[in-house]
Amino acid sequence: MTSAAEFFVDPSNSLKEDRVFIYHGRQLLVRGKTLYWSISQIQHLLFNSHRPLLIDTENQIRHMAVQLDKEVCESIDAELVPLWKIMMESDNEQFRFPGLGGQLVNWYSSHRFCGTCGSPTKTHELERAMVCASCNVSFYPRINPCVIVLVSRGEELLLAKHARARSDFYSCLAGFIEAGETPEQTVVREVKEEVGIDVDNVRYIKSQSWPFPSQLMLGFFADYKSGDLQEDKQEIEEAAWFSPSNLPLLPMASKSVAGELIEHHLQLNGY
Repeated sequence: MTSAAEFFVDPSNSLKEDRVFIYHGRQLLVRGKTLYWSISQIQHLLFNSHRPLLIDTENQIRHMAVQLDKEVCESIDAELVPLWKIMMESDNEQFRFPGLGGQLVNWYSSHRFCGTCGSPTKTHELERAMVCASCNVSFYPRINPCVIVLVSRGEELLLAKHARARSDFYSCLAGFIEAGETPEQTVVREVKEEVGIDVDNVRYIKSQSWPFPSQLMLGFFADYKSGDLQEDKQEIEEAAWFSPSNLPLLPMASKSVAGELIEHHLQLNGY
C-alpha cells in the first residue's frame, strides 16, 4: 500500500531515477520532446508550497508532478505547452503520466485551504488527501462525471459544433451529471436541453478519463425518438444530422471517446 509519505514526496529523499512533470496551470514545461525533469535539475526551485506529488511508480521509477509559478517556469530554458497539445501529439501511453499529473496538481493547488472553515490544510497521514488542520475535513482528488452521447436516427448521426470549441470539429453531445441523476437520465436531459429532441434506448458503451481538468467521460449511444432540432446557442453553435457518407471534420478515435463512439457506430453499421 502506498503511504502518505510516498504520495507527497520530500525532495530531499529523491532518487536520480525519479521523473518530475512540471506544470503551470494547464500547461506543461517541456524541453523539445522531453516531457519530464529530474529532481536534481529543479530541486533549488522547490519550496514548501511546491511539494512534488506522486503520480505512480512504474518499473521502480517514480513519476511525480509539481506546480510552479509562471515566473519560475519562465526562468528555465524550456517551453510551457498546453496540456491538450501534449495529448494530441502523444500516444495514450505517453500521455498517461502527464494527464494524471495535471489532475493532481489542479486538485492540490485548489485545496490549500479548507472549503468548510477556511483554515489551511495539510497532507493526510495515510491517504492521497488534504485534511483541514482545524476541523479535520478531508479533501480527495476530485472527479467530475459527465456523459457524452452519440444520437442516431437510422443510419444518420447527430453531430454538433460546440459554441466554446477551439476547432471546427463536429462531435457528440455532452454534459455534467447533476445531483440525483443517473447517467442515463443525464443523457435524456442534456440532449433535450442542447438540441430540443427526445431520445430513448440509451445504452452505455465505454468511458474515458479526461484531464481538462478532471472529468470522467461516460460514453453512450441513444436513438432519436421525436422532435425537431433547436440548438441552445449558448452551448451549441450548430447541430445537424449527417449520413455516414457525408461526415464533417470529426475528433480522432485514438484521442477521445467521442471519436471512438462515432467510429464504433460506423463499424456496427458496416462502414
